Amino acid sequence: MNKLPVFSFIMLALTACSPKLNTLSNAEQKAGWQLLFDGASTKGWHTYGAKEVHGWEVKDGELIALGQAGHEGSANDIVTEREFENFELSLEWKISPTGNSGIFFNVVEDPKKYATVYATGPEYQLVDDIGFPEKLENWQKSGANYGMHPASKSVIKPVGQYNHTRLIVNKGHVEHWLNGVKVVDYQLWTPEWEQLVKTGKWKDFPGYGRAKRGRIALQDHGSKIWFRNIKIREL
Repeated sequence: MNKLPVFSFIMLALTACSPKLNTLSNAEQKAGWQLLFDGASTKGWHTYGAKEVHGWEVKDGELIALGQAGHEGSANDIVTEREFENFELSLEWKISPTGNSGIFFNVVEDPKKYATVYATGPEYQLVDDIGFPEKLENWQKSGANYGMHPASKSVIKPVGQYNHTRLIVNKGHVEHWLNGVKVVDYQLWTPEWEQLVKTGKWKDFPGYGRAKRGRIALQDHGSKIWFRNIKIREL
């Protein structure tokens, strides 16, 4: 019996049932979701402090940081054209071996005043937890609020596999979700938050976390990283 046609039929059926990348279902559209990446271009994004996108490419439905930026520079970090205040962000990402990146929100784009996106925007950390060449503090691992709140557990997938991130910001309440698990939960601008800023990594950044709304940024930290299915729902 020739089983090849049966196998081909099954694979075709599975492919047909798989959701298409960078699209919205009818239910998502009704719920108010919007795409931030169309899968074919960098429309809706630009490099921080510039008019165009530098150091990124779009290939096979993926938005890819080429890893050309210096480790301390932000020359190739990209930001949304639009600003957001209360929202739920959903995206998928995978990172290269030893890679490092991040997702920022409430970014104030004022290069003369703030040289980098992290000078104003809190960061959802993305990093190769296992293969990174230096010892990582808990607040440096994937899913953490970088420099502030460590992730409650490590649920990152191996390098080369896509992770799913949800970032919810609603009236100062922030949740970090990684692969279906809530790993960080905090409130901006509370006395506890202010104390962490005052005594931690961001003590010399007076604009850090102060904006009530701003741009969303994706970081090029000198290593390759892939993004897809980037969508947002305003709350």
